[in-house]
Amino acid sequence: MAYTMTPTPAGPVGSQYCVCKVELSVCGQNLLDRDVTSKSDPFCVLFMEVNGKWVELDRTETAVNNLNPAFAKKFIVDYHFEEVQKLKFALFDQDKSSMQLYEHDFLGEFSCTLGMIVSSKKITRTLLLGNGKPAGKGMITIAAQELSDNRVITLSMAGRKLDKKDLFGKSDPFLEFYKPGDDGKWMLVHRTEVIKYTLDPIWKPFTVPLVSLCDGDVEKLIKVVCYDYDSDGGHDFIGEFQTSVARMCEAQDAFPLEMECINPKKQKKKKNYKNSGIIIVNSCEITRDFSFLDYILGGCQLMFTVGIDFTASNGNPRDPSSLHYINPMGTNEYLSAIWAVGQIIQDYDSDKMFPALGFGAQLPPDWKVSHEFAINFNPTNPFCSGVEGIVQAYSACLPHIRFYGPTNFSPIINHVARFASQATQQEAASQYFILLIITDGVISDMDETRHAVVQASKLPMSIIIVGVGNADFAAMEFLDGDSRVLRSHTGEEAVRDIVQFVPFRDFRNAPKETLAKAVLAELPQQVVQYFKHQNLPPVNPEQA
Repeated sequence: MAYTMTPTPAGPVGSQYCVCKVELSVCGQNLLDRDVTSKSDPFCVLFMEVNGKWVELDRTETAVNNLNPAFAKKFIVDYHFEEVQKLKFALFDQDKSSMQLYEHDFLGEFSCTLGMIVSSKKITRTLLLGNGKPAGKGMITIAAQELSDNRVITLSMAGRKLDKKDLFGKSDPFLEFYKPGDDGKWMLVHRTEVIKYTLDPIWKPFTVPLVSLCDGDVEKLIKVVCYDYDSDGGHDFIGEFQTSVARMCEAQDAFPLEMECINPKKQKKKKNYKNSGIIIVNSCEITRDFSFLDYILGGCQLMFTVGIDFTASNGNPRDPSSLHYINPMGTNEYLSAIWAVGQIIQDYDSDKMFPALGFGAQLPPDWKVSHEFAINFNPTNPFCSGVEGIVQAYSACLPHIRFYGPTNFSPIINHVARFASQATQQEAASQYFILLIITDGVISDMDETRHAVVQASKLPMSIIIVGVGNADFAAMEFLDGDSRVLRSHTGEEAVRDIVQFVPFRDFRNAPKETLAKAVLAELPQQVVQYFKHQNLPPVNPEQA
């Protein structure tokens, strides 16, 4: 945007890759009528491209006698941000009870990536026949929804006048929360910290996923048990009670909810037994823990910029040994990196206009060195149309510039940071900036670059660095703060890790998809981290 699947267990954002399940709803409009005496009886088949072949994932029910079907059966697909997941939706008119698709009349198809669907949330497109021509006036509408309950519950609990269990002192109470398991037994879901030497404990507020506490059902009974801690593990039972999340949510700051903590054995033995103390819910709040997909489905645009190293160490682009030499296959390591990252990210940008900048070259007509120039030589409009536009501008500019130096990163980082800082005015998560820098070697302005990265870590921005060639990339590893917090030369720490460095040489002989997976693996986490830190919801949270 201009600045103005193999099944795997779904893990949260923050697991190695962003994997979650997406539900796709399909409707057809004005489908071809293939039946003579009545209307078509359509059904939809979903295919995914696996190793260059279309593999059927699932099919809907058949809508009888209907040219405008809304299929009740949903397609459920594992979503991987860092992969290009090609899908094909094919519609057929059911003629026989056969499972073989060639037995049914073809009504048209539509192909796209899963990224295109989730970035738009809902798309309507023309159905095409096998020859690429429209299938009459037939259209298909596909809507996406994330299949996850992202609600979390935050509880603030206390106790009053709990039973004294220690001979020479007060109790050391803690709470355990249980939900009913599938086998009918109580299953432990959370344990608070121990508060020492008190019968009136105040536990720290804690947050757990609502699914963990009550399977997302606020009416489901949960059991809370209070114990007195013993270092030998033989904790003494103080009492228990059963409640529900709905009941606990009645607690307000001014009106805490009080529940009696009951010891059933004492209750049976003593006629005048009242309770073993009171457990207090001071506050109970359910909020949403937004995921990367929530932000994307909510309308967040990923703003992609490319920075390309044109320093002399790359070698003369006409020489086959140069890193900028375009081989007879029409590619080189720079182009491979642009394609690998760009083809994923372009799905998440509505107008697909990407600024492409160069650094370290002398430019005509006066041959001054520039560290941030538009590779299409149009400084007021450095945008290229899609990844293809970047590739074309790159190839076209090579004969017109002189490779020079030094290798300065900070001007391009600061260039993107200026736009990202304007986006900090946003009241919802609408824009996040990604800078891809492709370079052949050692950074000349390391102090300035460290400072620029530390400042950018406060902004909606991530930096991906792909190192091409066989240089020493120790400085890049230093910027990628996976093992330690990055500091500027003044000692200021980065607020978060926003740099991902990958040496291209590790992927020379690997399938091209593996480079994209490696460079984009941390991005969903970085996006979520920024928006959460700023307390920004998705643009359309009620729809996310």
